[in-house]
Amino acid sequence: MHRRRWAILGVLMLSLLIVVLDNSILNVAVKTIATPAPTGLGATQSEIEWAINAYTLVFAGLLFTAGLVGDRIGRKKVLLGGILVFGIGSALAAESGSPGQLIAYRAVMAIGAAFVMPATLAVLMNVFEREEQPKAIGIWAGGVGLAIAIGPITGGALLDHFWWGSVFLVNVPIVIIALVLMAWLVPDSRDPRPGRLDPIGVVLSVVGLTLLVYGIIEGGELADFTDTKVLATIIAGLAVLAAFVVFEKRSDHPSLDVTYFRNKVFSAAMSAIALVFFALMGVTFFGVFYTQSVRGYSPLESGLLMLPLAAAQLIFAPRARLVVDRFGNKVTTTAGLVVIAATLAAFAGFEADTPIWLLEVVFFLMGAGMAHIMTPTSVVIMQALPREKAGSASALSNTFRQVGGALGLAVLGSVLASSYRNGIEDKLGLLPPGLRDTAGESIEATLGVAEKLGPRGEALVTPAHDAFLHAMHVTALCGTGVALIGAVVTALFLPGKPPAARQDSAEAELVAVGD
Repeated sequence: MHRRRWAILGVLMLSLLIVVLDNSILNVAVKTIATPAPTGLGATQSEIEWAINAYTLVFAGLLFTAGLVGDRIGRKKVLLGGILVFGIGSALAAESGSPGQLIAYRAVMAIGAAFVMPATLAVLMNVFEREEQPKAIGIWAGGVGLAIAIGPITGGALLDHFWWGSVFLVNVPIVIIALVLMAWLVPDSRDPRPGRLDPIGVVLSVVGLTLLVYGIIEGGELADFTDTKVLATIIAGLAVLAAFVVFEKRSDHPSLDVTYFRNKVFSAAMSAIALVFFALMGVTFFGVFYTQSVRGYSPLESGLLMLPLAAAQLIFAPRARLVVDRFGNKVTTTAGLVVIAATLAAFAGFEADTPIWLLEVVFFLMGAGMAHIMTPTSVVIMQALPREKAGSASALSNTFRQVGGALGLAVLGSVLASSYRNGIEDKLGLLPPGLRDTAGESIEATLGVAEKLGPRGEALVTPAHDAFLHAMHVTALCGTGVALIGAVVTALFLPGKPPAARQDSAEAELVAVGD
């Protein structure tokens, strides 16, 4: 047992903080980035989705390989290199002159983040003994809540006083501090029998996911999923992903070892993580436009509104293991997913004048639900594999979280875009054709056109709000359905609470891969 393990955990949480902080800051900044220059970049809704998904897809595609590289050359080296690349990408993103540049530099940031995330959990699993691992993972998961709290508030404060690029530049000093502390405190570790790298698998996974997500986003932007180009891209993406699974199954050194998924408990835990982030990413995306574009809150005020979500994560994530000890993984995780489904359904009833305290209650319950999903599923996944394979287990967990989030943003973002365009297009008939297409892309595009038209454009504001609220309601109900599917999966396949006398041995048997 490492004598400086708690200090090491603090450094690992700082590394986690900068990776999660970036996404939570960006969630508040999307409206500003969508605003025309000089305030923002004038990014369309699809470009904003790509700015988020370029990070997510590269991150998810490289996680398998990043975990293996850490197992092979040492997790400390991978941590230091990953954070350095992330810091360079952040500095470049801050100076982006177009949406295309921002998308490219976000991909650079993702390369660094992909090597940071699995290494943090792998180091944690190596410096803590099995008895302390659930507590340490609970604190680690609470760090996500801290980042969610700090991100929107920091982003809002920066946007109130500086240009939009400051939300990326703020990562640089944190990166410098993390590099110094890691070099001093974190021990190195590696797998004595590391697996071989799998470049073909990495390429197939990234290409397949990118094609699939591109097709979904394009379908949402066109409000037509029967378009030949959209269908061809989605089918091609699914075909490449099918080839990826076949290749990994036949490979003697797969980046994704499909034999892990023979265990129903392991598979159910992975599915729960993917489905909850699928549902939540879409809500986070439209929630920013609801609070800022419809309700009129500033970026800082919008960030402060998310405090209850973060506070609930900070409160409940470290304590979720106690709930698991009392009720078992099945009840805890299923209840968490039901709570998530209920909070998503609540958004379907929100209007422009809904009391804001109701939104705060929903955010708090959402954070509590997440805490009781992430902690027990993370413990199940990380303890399912031998300690020397901790990098691979962490990579799998984070990959499913990121892929679930990317697909959720693509699918639910497309539902939002399609519903909005269908709801607003009848109100844009008096505009010139070119301007009509632009105004129908998103609520921010409609409000931007209305502002340019002056008094003549005021008639578009109320229809834009109404169309967006209807689109938000439809999207929220779709997210609710996904969360309920996750609840059914965990209720069927996660283990219940074993008899006290046999709890330790039963838990070991239930999570042993291949049993």
